[in-house]
Amino acid sequence: MPGTTRPPVSGHPAISLRRVAANGIEINVAVAGNGPAVLLLHGFPHTWRLWTEVIPVLARHHRVIAPDLRGLGATTRAADGYDAGTLATDAEELLTALGEPSAAVVGIDAGAPPAFLLAMRRPERVRRLVLMESSLGPLPGAEDFLASGPPWWFGFHAVPGLAETVLAGHEAEYIDWFLTAGTRGRGVPREIRDAFIGAYTGSEALRCAFSYYRAAPANARQIQDAAGSRRLTVPTMAIGAHPVGTALERQLRPVADDLTGHLVEDCGHIIPLDRPDALLPLLTSFFAPALR
Repeated sequence: MPGTTRPPVSGHPAISLRRVAANGIEINVAVAGNGPAVLLLHGFPHTWRLWTEVIPVLARHHRVIAPDLRGLGATTRAADGYDAGTLATDAEELLTALGEPSAAVVGIDAGAPPAFLLAMRRPERVRRLVLMESSLGPLPGAEDFLASGPPWWFGFHAVPGLAETVLAGHEAEYIDWFLTAGTRGRGVPREIRDAFIGAYTGSEALRCAFSYYRAAPANARQIQDAAGSRRLTVPTMAIGAHPVGTALERQLRPVADDLTGHLVEDCGHIIPLDRPDALLPLLTSFFAPALR
């Protein structure tokens, strides 16, 4: 198997961590199970551990691949390449390096735009697509969600050098705000919370995280170009919760040939940790055709 394999994850013996060279960086990736591949792409402020409750169930019938995205967690803190198009190439080359010709691809938050672009640009590599709690740049349909403008932190993160300077020494308090808000006050398990805070502590870690927001204009152009030149032919499921709701589904409806939408009630933005009990039946049912 390509890459460097490390011991199983503490408390999760079925999950192994590997470092895999792809698209000019070293990607830290959690791998578990056997069967048709499922690629899980997290967002901010997460790492692969966002999927801790999801991986063991999916791994019963699938080979689950959950990377730390470029610059985040234990993946290379690259100088650039945080636009959705480059991240989509990261994902494709990771699949290639792991010997997977195709996968069901799941993206949430900042992981959704690269998942979308991968499916649009290379549909033969994406068997099924799941997008959660995100918006797709300028595509129509999210006007209600964005009626008061983007969430406040988008502008704060977008100013080069500002947020990482202001937040130095206060990373834990800042990340805690997102974890609490993203679970409607319920919070996440202490072990996962500590892993997230560790991953986003330090000016270089923050620079990489905020580079995702600084790439927003490039993402908008890439998404607009893709949607203007082709259809989304891959079977797709849009899953919303609070605060995005059905906005993502409405954005996808005009460009997707085969779209299913779900709204998870009483659930915050961080669906895989807040309501895995509601998410897992949706995923396992949607992925079931690959097992027949």
